[in-house]
Amino acid sequence: MTELLSLSNIRAGYGESVVLQDLSLVVREGEMVCLIGANGAGKTTTTRVLTGLLKPWGGQVAFAGTPIDKIAANQRVELGVSLAPEGRQVFPNLTVNENLLLGSYSRRARPQRKRTLADVYELFPILASRRMQKAGLMSGGEQQMLAIGRSLMARPKLLVLDEPSLGLAPKIIVDVYRAIVQTAEQGVSILFVEQNVRAALSIAHRGYVLANGRIAFAGSAAELRNSKLVQEAFLAPRRTNQGPAPIKASPIGTQREGGCA
Repeated sequence: MTELLSLSNIRAGYGESVVLQDLSLVVREGEMVCLIGANGAGKTTTTRVLTGLLKPWGGQVAFAGTPIDKIAANQRVELGVSLAPEGRQVFPNLTVNENLLLGSYSRRARPQRKRTLADVYELFPILASRRMQKAGLMSGGEQQMLAIGRSLMARPKLLVLDEPSLGLAPKIIVDVYRAIVQTAEQGVSILFVEQNVRAALSIAHRGYVLANGRIAFAGSAAELRNSKLVQEAFLAPRRTNQGPAPIKASPIGTQREGGCA
């Protein structure tokens, strides 16, 4: 499979604080890849670097074989990189429909805005039924669906999700993860950051474990599940942040390129 995104030997941080140290990872076309780790491991910093919101101190970010280190975040959206950030960050005083349309500002997305909007409403029927409701009146789970839907309005080739299950009830996690799988089946590559490791490994093809700004382990979802490191750190019974996500990843294969449908 062709590499879509690659981060090579990334060093990054804030001020004098080093967060990422020689981090390297790859997302190939058609893959769902999870990045797991504890709070403070550097997961969100990784998403900020690859989407252009944070300039790395060293290393290289490449998309579809082209270095994009010097390309601004909005230009990366034009290339096909879209982020659904941690904390949802919807506009509470705008309607669901207005929030979604804000995601289609790019030249890449505008020509197919109407079709993509219909696709998002099909993916998240609850949004369709509340399209004229203000986003601030929605539940946390509905706002998460809205945030993902807005990122899909950009018609990405790569969708980056930062903690998509954070703070959600188990039933809502199932709904959100089902939508992620359906999006991948339409040809969108997925990189998602999670603390909910059990759920993440139920759908991911591959994964990376991030610890102290470095990749501590990498492999297939099965290899991560069987890893003593992952079992002891994330899958032990004492942990309570793992809601059910009984959804299986479909085989990588006949997906279409880009877009929500």
